Amino acid sequence: MTIIPPPEPDPAALRLSLARLRAQHGWSYDQLAARSGLSRRTLIEIEQGRTIGTLATWHALAHAFHIPLGELLGPLCAGHEPPGPEV
Repeated sequence: MTIIPPPEPDPAALRLSLARLRAQHGWSYDQLAARSGLSRRTLIEIEQGRTIGTLATWHALAHAFHIPLGELLGPLCAGHEPPGPEV
């Protein structure tokens, strides 16, 4: 049995998705920081690709945008199918 490693996630797509969501809501970094409880600096660093953030960071962002965490993290699978249930 050959084990195939999972495809690499795409953190660039994730940060671009965050920037797009923020723009769609018309929120500044300060507004998103206030809604998420995260620092403005953290948000800027994520959008500029200097950090990926933690799971807690993305959880806070999902709540700020009122979307499921899985939807927010979906862009990590850009270019490949996300994993599905085992058959």
